[in-house]
Amino acid sequence: MPKKSRIVIAEDHKILRQGLGSLLSSSDELEVVGEAGDGMSAIRVIKELEPDLVILDLNMPKMNGMAVIKEIKQTCPDTKILALTMYRKEEYILEVFKSGGEGYCLKSSGYEELLTAVRAVLSGKQYVSPEISAVVLEGYLESRRSVKEQTSYELLTQREREVLKLVGEGYQNKEIADYLCISPKTVEKHRGNIMQKLDLHSASALTAYAIDKGLVVTE
Repeated sequence: MPKKSRIVIAEDHKILRQGLGSLLSSSDELEVVGEAGDGMSAIRVIKELEPDLVILDLNMPKMNGMAVIKEIKQTCPDTKILALTMYRKEEYILEVFKSGGEGYCLKSSGYEELLTAVRAVLSGKQYVSPEISAVVLEGYLESRRSVKEQTSYELLTQREREVLKLVGEGYQNKEIADYLCISPKTVEKHRGNIMQKLDLHSASALTAYAIDKGLVVTE
């Protein structure tokens, strides 16, 4: 009997997570071995199980999907990553592949398309939902024509982006320090750097910025 491909589902909505797990597990070739409801839990589960594939929501609490992709690609480079998201914007699509992801599938897709995406990624191919493939091509051609100016957000380090997300979700310095396994003093330093780079001067301004950038789950 052929060995089943092992999958972890990282999605903050429990009903969707369980539904995906049930659907995928009904396939003779796939086995859902773990799940996670936030970014940090996803990293922990993936490192522990080292699955063949992670189906990953990009907008999750505590650590967003982009940060999870980068972390996993450093520690579990053989694990394939398929983003499953509602975002259709070019910047999200390109960032997933730039970060090391292998596939991008919309949540509006049907189960058959998701299964096609899963099989493609597991076989070593890249996958983009047909609905947005034109967006990817357009973005690629545009990038060939001109180099976009670096935005203030792009000046932030990965750690500063993680701190910004957690500040936006309402966590205090001590809680952020515990989540990221750093000292409160280091968190305070990161906050100062973020405020300076973004020219923002209060926690409420940081929160508003994080929401505007799509870093915070507001559903």
